[in-house]
Order: sequence, then structure tokens, then C-alpha cells
Amino acid sequence: MNERTGVNELEVHLPDTGATRAFGEALAALLRAGDLVVLSGDLGAGKTTLTQGIGAGLGIRGQVASPTFIIARVHPSVTGGPALVHVDAYRLGSLDELEALDLDASLDESVTVVEWGEGLVEDLAEDRLEIAIERPHGAGRAGDGAGPGDGSDDEADDGSSGTRTVTVRGVGPRWAGIVLPVVG
Repeated sequence: MNERTGVNELEVHLPDTGATRAFGEALAALLRAGDLVVLSGDLGAGKTTLTQGIGAGLGIRGQVASPTFIIARVHPSVTGGPALVHVDAYRLGSLDELEALDLDASLDESVTVVEWGEGLVEDLAEDRLEIAIERPHGAGRAGDGAGPGDGSDDEADDGSSGTRTVTVRGVGPRWAGIVLPVVG
């Protein structure tokens, strides 16, 4: 916990996709219905890979894939836990488009993970996890200049190139005193 800012913050280094998924699973153990997770990072950084780990840890049905062209996917739990609402805000052009998704209607009963949500979704919840993923430029990328949702983001990653630096910030009273997982 950063005493000066009141924010619970952790930085971890994840060497490959397996470690990124494992970190997502470890985070899922802390998540509950009503939690908002905001992911940021460049194309290919590992946002969808991390979300796959969260989904596995939550015991959801269906494969977590980049929701870019669908914008949002709901993955129900097969274990009786909360559903995972996976949102990709990359192509949203305004706050009105975000509001049209009506995310606040399902926020209380689901874990909501928003890729590319930085600067857009923070007002949805006072308590949230903000996760920034950094990765060396060119590591594991398809290199064809294609955008998210076409397989070039995380799916083209061979898992061996580029250690990710992941900064997790627990914002709000919900995350005060929560010990964030150290995996990697």
C-alpha cells in the first residue's frame, strides 16, 4: 500500500504467456462479483492472455478471445461464481458508445474486465483494479501492422519473447489491505 496515495500497488515481471495466464488465475482468486478490472497496454502486450487466466481462475464457460469486433462477451461461470464480462473498448469512439453497452447493469453481478478502458471506464466503479502491461517493442508480434482481434494481439505470441512488466493498482477501499499476488 502506498501510504502517500492510498493506492495498493504491485509490479511483477512475467517472462512468458504461461506466467501471464498464471498471474491472471492468481488475480481471479481475489475477484468477486462487482469487481472492475481495467487493462491497458500496447498491442500484443498480453491483455487477452491475462484475461484468459482470469477466466480460468473464475471457472467460466467458453474460450476467452479478443472481443474487439463483438465489443463485449459474457462468459457464465460453471462453478457457481460470478460471470466474466470481457469488453474491448479499442474501437469505442465516445463515452456515449460505452454507455450504450450498459455495463453498469451487470457490474454488480459479474467480474468485468475492460481492455483499452483506461480513461473511459473509471467512473463505473470507485473500487477497481487498474492493470498496465508493458512489453518490449516487437516481442511476439505478428509484425504485419494488423490490429486487435485479428490474431495479432496475444494469439500470435510464441510465449518466449519479451518479459512483461505488469503494474497492478488496487484503487478504492475494496482493495485496501488486499495482498496482491506475486507470480512470475
